[in-house]
Amino acid sequence: MAPTLLFDISQTDLSSTVRDVSFIESINPHRGCMRLLDGIIYEDIPTGELIAFKDIGDDEFWVPGHIPGRPIFPGVLMIEAAAQLASYMCLQKLVDQDFMGFAGVDSVKFRGQVRPGDRLHILIKETEFRRRRCVCKSQGLVDGNLVFEAIITGMPM
Repeated sequence: MAPTLLFDISQTDLSSTVRDVSFIESINPHRGCMRLLDGIIYEDIPTGELIAFKDIGDDEFWVPGHIPGRPIFPGVLMIEAAAQLASYMCLQKLVDQDFMGFAGVDSVKFRGQVRPGDRLHILIKETEFRRRRCVCKSQGLVDGNLVFEAIITGMPM
């Protein structure tokens, strides 16, 4: 059975941006080649439902070596992008914290490739929120097709 999306995105304009890189960087500490979010498309912080995107360029640091002649965005970076989106959401709820550490990843499945020229849409849905722990389901989409899913756990540090 094909997996369903974490929440209904049919009424969301996936070409819009509600938060840009400068706003994301005011919340998340990631910079340079390790900032993996290019914009936020949709956010509902109280419910923990967010959509962000990462435009995959042909000049990224991993392109020459992951896989020469057939570059594929590394799965570990897809998971990191989802963790950054989860961090962005959690830090807005934990206003007295300034860093979310990556505490775990579970139930990871890769279902497709992400290549230079693609726009990776990242969805998260908060499933547990406590002062010392935040758990989110995540999914990645390219052209509406599911390419990964994982459960991300973070903790303030």
